[in-house]
Amino acid sequence: MAGTGDLPLVLLVHSGVRQFREYLLSMAATHARIWLFLDTEPTWELPFLCGHTVVDLHDAGALKTAAHSVAARHTVAGVLCWNELLVEQSARLQQELGLPGSPPGAVALCRDKHGTRRALDAVGVPQARSVPVASAAKAERAAARIGFPVVVKPRGLGASVGVSRAASPAEVAAAYTAAGTVEMAGAPDFGGSVLVEEYLRGEEISIDAALLDGELTPLYIARKVCGFEPYFEEIAHSVDAADPLLDDPGLFDVLRRAHAAVGYHTGITHTELRLTAAGPKVIEINARLGGDLIPLVASFACGVDPGHWAVAIACGIALPPPARRRGCAAIRFLYPEQDCVAGGVHVDAAALPAAAVRAQALAEPGQELLLPPAGHIMSRYGYVLVTGQSADACWIEADKAAHAVRLSTA
Repeated sequence: MAGTGDLPLVLLVHSGVRQFREYLLSMAATHARIWLFLDTEPTWELPFLCGHTVVDLHDAGALKTAAHSVAARHTVAGVLCWNELLVEQSARLQQELGLPGSPPGAVALCRDKHGTRRALDAVGVPQARSVPVASAAKAERAAARIGFPVVVKPRGLGASVGVSRAASPAEVAAAYTAAGTVEMAGAPDFGGSVLVEEYLRGEEISIDAALLDGELTPLYIARKVCGFEPYFEEIAHSVDAADPLLDDPGLFDVLRRAHAAVGYHTGITHTELRLTAAGPKVIEINARLGGDLIPLVASFACGVDPGHWAVAIACGIALPPPARRRGCAAIRFLYPEQDCVAGGVHVDAAALPAAAVRAQALAEPGQELLLPPAGHIMSRYGYVLVTGQSADACWIEADKAAHAVRLSTA
């Protein structure tokens, strides 16, 4: 059992995939007693928990009953969730129990990419032009009005699933079909709506930030590397503790205005933006910590404890802004050269450079690895996480480390 004494009790709605969220649960459990709501009996999570409830996480009534049952026996200080598909349910629990958090409607706007666009547009926050469409023909007409190339994406999914760039009417039609047919369990149903958006030229970044009663504290900035064009597969991220963007008032003005526009005032968010020639423009706001192990990368680069921040904000507790320091870290995900079935993944620890702080297999023997657009993040067979004095130095070390993680095929 993790967490004793005077640590606050926090309800966690879903633990996430072990390879991508165990570090976060471990960190959070050093700052709170964690009571987990999960739809199956927990296994690897048990050492970090003070209790758990098995409940259908998509059944609002059952989840509400479970929360009140725990609250009747214990003093609950906050509700946590880092699962994109369950943040709305968590926001409703916060409201139901009278705990810190943003209104469920604000969280729902973040889940609805078209809703976000409308809210930002109403107050003039810079972003991509966007048109919701419900047919391939309408998608082609919208693309012609916006101007090629365009981005075609599902309205309510995440992790860049179903997102692609289209440079012609024929590509728009194919992209519309791909975006409109991809499914993700628990994702909201917007009646098949797909978005056709302006393609923003410029580097893509993400910012994880903490908000408490409208006061925004940036935690770290990640620079994203995408691959497998025309798709937007996120294949790598780097975090520099001394990133000059941390001192860019224009960037944070856009970030604050974007959060105010959707009504999000308390919680942790992961916002994606493009640094265009006309300034930073918002891609989307996610009502959770970043995925792809970005918070873990930041912990090595900046010394930030994302679990501490998540617990504190969930409990309505202010923390001092992260101290500035020098340091950089980067993560690179490893993909097969072509579709295959994994026979196994071997990490040769002796062959790893000293800069490698983590190298891990992600694929299990017998797992089918399909490259985008069929597989997306499920086509990764492993990752390497390295540290260095700069992003360039990190990428050199990541290339070395990648050779120590070997995939065999069945």
